[in-house]
Amino acid sequence: MNARSAAPRGLYLLTPDEPDTARLLARVAPVLPHATWLQYRNKRADAAQRRAQVHALLPLCRATGVPLIVNDDWQLAADTGADGAHLGRDDGALGEARAALGAEAILGASCYADIACAQAAVTAGASYVAFGAFFPSPTKPGAPLAPKALLREATLPPVPRVAIGGITPDNARQLAAAGADLVAVISGVFDARHPAAAARAYRAAFDL
Repeated sequence: MNARSAAPRGLYLLTPDEPDTARLLARVAPVLPHATWLQYRNKRADAAQRRAQVHALLPLCRATGVPLIVNDDWQLAADTGADGAHLGRDDGALGEARAALGAEAILGASCYADIACAQAAVTAGASYVAFGAFFPSPTKPGAPLAPKALLREATLPPVPRVAIGGITPDNARQLAAAGADLVAVISGVFDARHPAAAARAYRAAFDL
């Protein structure tokens, strides 16, 4: 997928920390058709389990046409043939990741509330940037909050802007109106009483 020429919008779904691979697939399958991208994220798994789970998710993603992005580990993305990687500030050099993954890969960078960081990330090879947290998040309860105005101000660099942190179907519409191209969500979908309905609601937030 050429992330640089695409204009993705909607739900950027992140996987939960699920130790059982069969259960992970069972949880992801019903909601995946409503996602624009899927990020594999499992902070509790060891390297072997992470590799196994990426390999297990890839056929599901290929069947639905949803790109699979690996959190934190561009080497794992390269080794497994995933569609890209997402890197935080301590996850390695973006330029090195871009060189290894190739020009067509989706490569994201966490930029918190820092537009200068986003500009530097794109210069180094990022094809999208993530800002947040915009609301208090159960995943990262101590994360500093970013103002919604940041999304409007971050028009340069001209790449997709992902909003993260405490996003619900209700406040996702606020973020989409403020300039977010995608909203990154874990618990809002996977902890919902009806995950597929929740995923549809997030996607509908972009019907502006």
